[in-house]
Amino acid sequence: MDLSYWERTSWFSNIDFTIVGSGIVGLNCALELRRQHPKAHILVLEKGKLPQGASTKNAGFACFGSISEILSDLNTHTELEVVQLVQDRFNGIQSLRTILGDAAIGYQNNGGHELFLEKDLALYERCLQKMETINELLHPVFKKSAFKIAPNDFGFKGLHKNYISQVFEGQINTGKMMCSLVQLAHQKGIRILNSTRVKTFEDSGSSVTVKTDDIEFVTKKLLIATNGFAAQLLSENVKPARAQVLITKPINNLAIKGTFHLEEGYYYFRNIDDRILLGGGRNLDFKTEETTEFGTTSLVENKLKELLANIILPETAFEIDYSWSGIMGVGQQKKPIVKQVSANVVCGVRLGGMGIAIGTTIGKKLARLVSE
Repeated sequence: MDLSYWERTSWFSNIDFTIVGSGIVGLNCALELRRQHPKAHILVLEKGKLPQGASTKNAGFACFGSISEILSDLNTHTELEVVQLVQDRFNGIQSLRTILGDAAIGYQNNGGHELFLEKDLALYERCLQKMETINELLHPVFKKSAFKIAPNDFGFKGLHKNYISQVFEGQINTGKMMCSLVQLAHQKGIRILNSTRVKTFEDSGSSVTVKTDDIEFVTKKLLIATNGFAAQLLSENVKPARAQVLITKPINNLAIKGTFHLEEGYYYFRNIDDRILLGGGRNLDFKTEETTEFGTTSLVENKLKELLANIILPETAFEIDYSWSGIMGVGQQKKPIVKQVSANVVCGVRLGGMGIAIGTTIGKKLARLVSE
């Protein structure tokens, strides 16, 4: 791209901070940098027309971890680590609500409910047996019992008769959230360039040269917030994980309200605008879903439709309106990677499917790495 004098001096000169990725982490990072550096030149680069990845593609769960997920995490993490993971998620949601306000993100506290299929008797019984133990473990976070037994009030089929509900969980409107973050960033004088893919960067020790598809420029600091796409720029332990989602057309008199998990969280659904939004199925073919390519597969879509027809809406006629996918960043450990990559480059990636819950705090931590 041939840049004019005006373009060079207004957009690509004397840049203090460049952030790669305009999702929830990237924009919260930019806002925190603005708070700490009121006069800094802050630039955000986004490869998509909209924030690509997971920030505008997810299901909008304000969740902290179902009971089966907590129990599973205790197999690979210490109790202290699990409590800290949940605390970080809780703090992140509260921070997001404080920054934008509940109305701006469409926040509703309808609870989060884990459903157990009839075939999963052993898991169901184990979760019931361990519920009070987990409530005690997480009491420092919530100050009250987080999990309780709740009846199957919504008429789901093929399940054990009770849910195990997380009373503090809620749901948000992801589109409203991201629009509000973008608007706030613009108000704070943060420049966002869309359709700009970063190809490479080089840290000279005093500054960083950034090369995109058609622009090359210099920035004092580079902050990478690309989560599931991190491997395209970094050598970190982050694997992409595609999540497929579909949504029904509006359903008259839809009574279902809340966020719901099935099969240890590999399937999840919620109500939104008189519709059911349902996602998951990555466990059907982990290898295929370990990709940065957007798209859907008949294997997963057919399973999601089967769940709708047999479990979620067994007595209700429905039509699928459309489907989509998002790319998460995962790894063997659930702890996000927030670290110094080189003298002037830092990264905040591997959010493990909990971007809504922890994206705000990870963005702030990322900004503080270059401000210390």
